[in-house]
Amino acid sequence: MNYRHAYHAGNFADVLKHTVLQALIESLQAKPAPFCYIDTHAGSGNYPLEGVEARKTGEHKDGIARLHPAEKVPALLQRWRAGILSGEGNEGGLKFYPGSPLQVARLLRPNDSAQLCELHAEEAARLRQLLHRDPRMHVHQRDGYEALKALLPPKEKRGLVLIDPPYEAQEAEYKTIEQALKTALQRWPTGIYAVWYPIKLRSQVQPFLRGLQRIGARRVLRVELLVHPDDSPLRLNGSGMAILNAPWNLDDVLREPLRALGELLTQDKPAQTRLDWILQEGAEPPAPSPLPASRLSVRERPPRPR
Repeated sequence: MNYRHAYHAGNFADVLKHTVLQALIESLQAKPAPFCYIDTHAGSGNYPLEGVEARKTGEHKDGIARLHPAEKVPALLQRWRAGILSGEGNEGGLKFYPGSPLQVARLLRPNDSAQLCELHAEEAARLRQLLHRDPRMHVHQRDGYEALKALLPPKEKRGLVLIDPPYEAQEAEYKTIEQALKTALQRWPTGIYAVWYPIKLRSQVQPFLRGLQRIGARRVLRVELLVHPDDSPLRLNGSGMAILNAPWNLDDVLREPLRALGELLTQDKPAQTRLDWILQEGAEPPAPSPLPASRLSVRERPPRPR
């Protein structure tokens, strides 16, 4: 694995992902029963924004750094931003960006728990050192997809799985995620599963989203933020979150925060956002869109009229 999240921590994609994560954790907290949070690709936990990696890319400047001084933002974003700024190391201003495990650790109640998987040895060691005093947080140095087979269903019976891989081989990763989710839903059909995905070319994302509608979830909510048109494979143009078994009112919770993120994180052209149910309970998954004849194999093409 060559990917290191320290280069990208706090960018616009992180802002979207962690806003959705905040909303999901708050939704689970609406009921008193404890829940379990599972992270398949946890990372090292905390990232210095003045470190070598972050300074090399500067991606956080078009992400969390834009929300830091913003005055009027929706309440969900206010709570999420307050959690970032109140973290250790940020007493004098925005110096560190906490990863998903650390953000969740600050939200969990005493009876909740977290299972954090990280395959990379150095990253896992840093995460374990960061959280070793918290008995609710359990770090596993192992493949997160494989770990789901052992961790599901959790003893709490309620909870959330976050799948946020590096996508070093994008198409292969999509297939791995789809298979992992299919197995996970068979073991824990009532769990909430949140999948982060990159958007470069829309044509690469559509088959993946169609596949998520056919693996056994009751409903699937799509949340996307595009800061560039989705027509170039050479850069990250946007990102999305697909939430399987999403809370029924999550779209209402996210609508205003997503609109605000679109305004705050706009770059060269106005950012575009998308928030919709691509699968709803009781509805049949939509039929796949037919490919144009130019993309069909010779055997699949209809015969020419004579």
